[in-house]
Amino acid sequence: MCKYLAVALLALQSLFVVSVGAQPVPNEVQPDVLIPAPPQIAAKSWILIDANTGKVLVENNSDLQLPPASLTKMMTSFVVAGEMDNGKISATAMVPISVNAWQMGGSKMFVREGTEVPIEDLLRGIIVQSGNDATVALAEYVAGSESAFADVMNQRATLLGMNKSNFLNATGWPAEGHLTTARDLSLLARAMIIDHPDHYKLYAEKYFEYNGIKQPNRNRLLWRDKTVDGIKTGHTEAAGYCLVASAKRGDMRLISVVMGANTEEGRAQESQKLLSYGFRYYETAKVYSAGDVLKADNRVWFGKEDAVDLVVNSDIFLTYPRGAREQLDGNVHIDKVIEAPLTTTGELGRLAITYQQQQLLDIPLFADHSIEEAGFFARLWDHLVLFFKGLLGG
Repeated sequence: MCKYLAVALLALQSLFVVSVGAQPVPNEVQPDVLIPAPPQIAAKSWILIDANTGKVLVENNSDLQLPPASLTKMMTSFVVAGEMDNGKISATAMVPISVNAWQMGGSKMFVREGTEVPIEDLLRGIIVQSGNDATVALAEYVAGSESAFADVMNQRATLLGMNKSNFLNATGWPAEGHLTTARDLSLLARAMIIDHPDHYKLYAEKYFEYNGIKQPNRNRLLWRDKTVDGIKTGHTEAAGYCLVASAKRGDMRLISVVMGANTEEGRAQESQKLLSYGFRYYETAKVYSAGDVLKADNRVWFGKEDAVDLVVNSDIFLTYPRGAREQLDGNVHIDKVIEAPLTTTGELGRLAITYQQQQLLDIPLFADHSIEEAGFFARLWDHLVLFFKGLLGG
């Protein structure tokens, strides 16, 4: 046990202060990191998350179901982006404009019935101009009808863990039961940024001109904050003024969702408050890279090799209060007996990181390579050794 603990300390000391029960040395105690209360936000619901880790920094009523208005179009474009990335449709494919699409009210791209428009133009019409006509045209093209497309939207929402969302149309046009939450929209925005980075770039475009009509993006933060590069606005009488925004400063990206603000200006100001708070008081860093050894030379029983290194199998990012890195506590827990055969996918231990007794991370550790089972006599010997050590059966 002492051997395990000593190696664990060596593996973690370059990154964290590891708690091992020792008495603190007074002149080495780090000052507390003070995080002020989050800003007061004039909206019905809001949330702020880190895009890399998914950590929620602040939230209020984030699970309250509300009408999303044109924030719905985020899911519409997400579904289309997935179809494009899977090779099912092409950005240059021509989409026929139906009477249904042409007659849509509300915000418009101003496509004409009976014409054909490239998918890439319709996507800009959806994202930049929030065109209901462009949205219906694409929904009909992908799924045959808007109602069928809404079914696809709901299936995609389920896969993303958007458990309190229900989409009845592709545009966000008011409909009883057409609802989502700030938390669900933050999950969608994060998936958009991570899964479809090239598609996400469209959300940063400030203007789009079609049919001789140039319209600006309604996201005012694109003009006010050069670190903001998305995402989408929405407004109806029932929904109020809504904005999902994202900004990147250095290696840190945040996503804010504000639903039910009172004015167009208000949704921008409240979103800016959340983003500024997050960047000021939190930071995100990569604490491990895939393949980093967390525990070296672990004894392997019944194997053709008698030791293995334990590693993380992916890059590990962590979000924590700014300036608190030296106060993070890391603990490695290893299985008492590691038995062959081993693969690189079987969990053999865990790494836990905490800050002020709050768990920030709990991830599995894996063998850095596979190890085959040893022959009969070698296994028999290991069995006898374990028996006399009292380690069999647990």
